[in-house]
Amino acid sequence: MQAFVGSVVVRGRCPRRVLSTMTMRKVETVQKTRTQTEGGGFVVRRPNIPPERFDPILLLDHMGPATYGPKEAVGAPDHPHRGQETITYILKGQMQHLDSHGHAGTLNPGDVQWMTAGAGVVHSEMPGDEIFEKGGSLEGFQMWVNLPKEKKMTKPRYQELKATEIPSSKSDDGQITVKVLAGKFKDTAAHIDTVTPIVYYDVFGENSGKVSFDPDVKRLFVYVYRGRAQVCGRDMKEGEIAVLESEEGDVEVISANEEFGCLVFGGDPLNQPVAWAGPFVMTTQEEIRQAMIDYQTGILGSIPGSEKRYEQTRIANQNRS
Repeated sequence: MQAFVGSVVVRGRCPRRVLSTMTMRKVETVQKTRTQTEGGGFVVRRPNIPPERFDPILLLDHMGPATYGPKEAVGAPDHPHRGQETITYILKGQMQHLDSHGHAGTLNPGDVQWMTAGAGVVHSEMPGDEIFEKGGSLEGFQMWVNLPKEKKMTKPRYQELKATEIPSSKSDDGQITVKVLAGKFKDTAAHIDTVTPIVYYDVFGENSGKVSFDPDVKRLFVYVYRGRAQVCGRDMKEGEIAVLESEEGDVEVISANEEFGCLVFGGDPLNQPVAWAGPFVMTTQEEIRQAMIDYQTGILGSIPGSEKRYEQTRIANQNRS
């Protein structure tokens, strides 16, 4: 087995110190993500972390990687959301977004979409036309972030950044890249405006290297989506997520000398009740019932062309069966 070399160091709130006196966050657990089917039939890898421990994160899905033949690619046709923010980040392929507030966008490799569902929205996320017609690969992530109870009914908002618009930084040795999707990395601030403050970094490289940064959040998670790593002394491999125990302190991630990628994300817990039913995340069951009524009666709106998207999904599933 290839030995681990180099390191990625994620520093917490402690001031800069020499390595021998570092206070390191502890790993509470490392778990393997479970595989399940979502949307119109695509496969995701998802960690099984209780909401009270994931807070303010609700969900992280690793979509794919999947390779589709012609007219086999599936997405998520029209469906509602209320009470959360959804973030879609694409590594491979192309996804198309539409919503009931008139927003539309096409995500290519490296692009990110941030949708604040707030008071409610209907949206669809479908594979790009070329991938559907000719086939191709799709891979990406979707994260849900909870909204504070006083902002659950905020006005929906859509933000999208192309890969070239997402700020990034290099490690001192030039071997590690950190894309700043949310929060701040040293002096590099994300261009996305979040309702719930979180940090969300894509940390990757092809060689061993070392980088340090201060996430300054109480809840932090590291998901290895490519290659192997060692997080605070615990060996990890692709498809595993580390739940970090301490609320502050340094985090050490050592990468193997191979293609490597991990997501580092988290925030301060909202410490509020979570009432969750499918695409709706509120604080009480009464709010959930009202969300369902509002969706069924059309208050959340609709998107023209839904029949075409559902038919495309039916054809894709039929061709894959």
